[in-house]
Amino acid sequence: MVKNSFISAILQEEKEKNKGSTEFQIWNFTKRIRRLTSHLELHKKDYLSQRGLRKILGKRQRLLVYLSNNNRVRYKELIGQLNIREPQTR
Repeated sequence: MVKNSFISAILQEEKEKNKGSTEFQIWNFTKRIRRLTSHLELHKKDYLSQRGLRKILGKRQRLLVYLSNNNRVRYKELIGQLNIREPQTR
């Protein structure tokens, strides 16, 4: 249900099916991160999943930085919808 509502919100905005959009990719990574996090709470020594989680976190962070540099309004809306924090600047 959440997936369909979010996809429809993005599609209404862009008027076409664009599952390769930055917002959709960030949303998809966020979904995978949440699933892996719950998995790792049960299986604390699953080091391969921990590595995969770190890789996905890095990809999502790079996409968030890209979106914030190109369109700050869409970036703020997406962070609010997904209920995630802003990445730390170095």
